Amino acid sequence: MLDRSTGTDYSERMSIIVDIHNVPLLSGLAVVADRYDALLCDVWGVLHNGKTAFPGVSDALCTFRKRGGRVLLLSNAPRPGEALPPQLEGFGIAAEAYDGILTSGDATRAFLETASLGSRVLHIGPDRDLPLFEGIDIELVGEDKADFVLVTGLFDDDTESPDDYAGALSRWEGKGLALVCANPDIIVDRGHTQIYCAGALARVYEELGGVVIYFGKPHAPIYGLARQRLAGIHGSVIPDNRILAIGDGIGTDMLGAQGEGIDALFITGGIAAARFGDNVKEPDPALLAAFCHEAGVKPVAALPRLVWGA
Repeated sequence: MLDRSTGTDYSERMSIIVDIHNVPLLSGLAVVADRYDALLCDVWGVLHNGKTAFPGVSDALCTFRKRGGRVLLLSNAPRPGEALPPQLEGFGIAAEAYDGILTSGDATRAFLETASLGSRVLHIGPDRDLPLFEGIDIELVGEDKADFVLVTGLFDDDTESPDDYAGALSRWEGKGLALVCANPDIIVDRGHTQIYCAGALARVYEELGGVVIYFGKPHAPIYGLARQRLAGIHGSVIPDNRILAIGDGIGTDMLGAQGEGIDALFITGGIAAARFGDNVKEPDPALLAAFCHEAGVKPVAALPRLVWGA
């Protein structure tokens, strides 16, 4: 079939994309593990789906650590990292699988402590995210008194969508309030259902012309904190070329790592699984290549699920 916009045959153009953006499909982390001293590993979509851990992930990370590697879980969760271990344990992810946890909530807390936007905050999100504010001189107020808006998520992500916030977003933009986004993710899988995250509201706010300040992947501040945390765990600085980022988010994990000059391993069985065919265990290489081409990223490799393999 001829593509009239380029004058080339569509199948020929696809073969060019696959050739340029080909992403090797691995049998497991073991194939590339020796190249790296540390992992920056995503959590939701890689380790679990919001309800249960994926088979093999805990063993894969434990094996990497037993071989001398360091594992820092790098999550866009809008809560302090110290709040995650009980949840991970409940999913069946062993504490021995990681050395530490860094979240977008941690990065947001560091920003809040500067009080650069003021101390009166309109918080949008569920009560489970309130630990974000503990120990910080912040006053949670209503819209009329707020210095800025901080979004950790939707109040009820089981039933709501960004459309439910259209009026509020317009009012905040009209008042010139900055919006701090503590979770840049747009959607995540909770079991077999996709739910909206804070990033979905932030995206609409930007489209309205509002000012958004992001914390978490793919934005630079959290990677600076991650390097510091890894150095503390390891006892010395780990060069970027010895760090591997692992994630299922093309616009967060993959784009963020690429922007920082860090290699990335793409987990195809996460949030974008439906883009690569019907078989999660065997993603279509051409569809994967086209997806990465469209996003402008080039992971060093891909895995359907994070397993150690052979």
